[in-house]
Amino acid sequence: MLITSKTIKVLIVDDSAIVRKILSHELGRHDGIEVVGAAPDPYIARDKILRLEPDVLVLDVEMPRMDGITFLKKIMTHRPMPVIIFSSLTPKGSKTAIEALSAGAVDVIGKPGQSYTVGDACQALTETIRSVSFHSTAYRACPTSIPSEPESPTERGNLVETTHKILAIGASTGGVQALTCVLSALPGNAPGTLVVQHMPALFTKSFAERLNNECAVHVKEARDGDRVLPGHVLIAPGGYHMLLQRSGANYYVAVKDGPAVCRQKPSVEVMFNSVAKYAGANAVGAILTGMGDDGADGLLAMRNAGAHTIAQDEQTCVVFGMPKEAIRKGGAERVLPLHKIAAALIQHARQ
Repeated sequence: MLITSKTIKVLIVDDSAIVRKILSHELGRHDGIEVVGAAPDPYIARDKILRLEPDVLVLDVEMPRMDGITFLKKIMTHRPMPVIIFSSLTPKGSKTAIEALSAGAVDVIGKPGQSYTVGDACQALTETIRSVSFHSTAYRACPTSIPSEPESPTERGNLVETTHKILAIGASTGGVQALTCVLSALPGNAPGTLVVQHMPALFTKSFAERLNNECAVHVKEARDGDRVLPGHVLIAPGGYHMLLQRSGANYYVAVKDGPAVCRQKPSVEVMFNSVAKYAGANAVGAILTGMGDDGADGLLAMRNAGAHTIAQDEQTCVVFGMPKEAIRKGGAERVLPLHKIAAALIQHARQ
């Protein structure tokens, strides 16, 4: 949690009067957070942003007059600030929320419903507000794609042999844009890649589909038993842990239920530890922007097993929590800005 003496000013934008009332009351109960206003649509919110100068915006994505995506893009162009999406977790809503995250929102929190109580949702919002309130939302320019090996004859999608190298990447708050930057820069014949991004269950499939349209590598939500192949990226499904497994020369993943680890499911810690066990020195790990300490011990386990390891630097993180803990515990061999991580992953994998 970020400790600061400054009061964090929050503006809530949601077309539901009940949601505005609940959030205003619950968030306002916490020391250091002041709800300076609430708006039922982006037009009213625009005027309040200019007048009240909030530090953080809590934004719904489906609203009348102007949708949240259009409004978010205008905010990022004219008055960048941390924006947290507060959305209903529905298949339709997940696609919209992923688009919002890709447009610059730092995180998505589920509205109270079957999976989230009012208390859970407000607690998650409070923690995220405190973590992102004084961090820049500006991202460094992503690199162009790294050239594929010239002798590689295999077309994307037709790879049948297993890889001897594994890339393992973990991220949380701010990770949607960070992962888009890294994965879109990988060549089509990059080593098989495993990704854990803290994200609600219904969101990971939409996230994988969006990445697949933007990357040279093939990206999909992982299923139990999927093989880890060159040119392929497997995203851990929300609500399940993903572990690397090995059978002879073949790598594959196990997707399992179980208790949360480091308060997360999927957990970066679980994935990194399995990569350390089954891939050892044949792996390269990277821990990106995120709140908390998930993955810090796992990255250290990978390094101790002979893997090359990377942590994103503080200047390019939305939240420096996870990389900071990994660095503090000695798990990061290198600390790099976001725009240099893809090239470093490939460089180490080719050694």
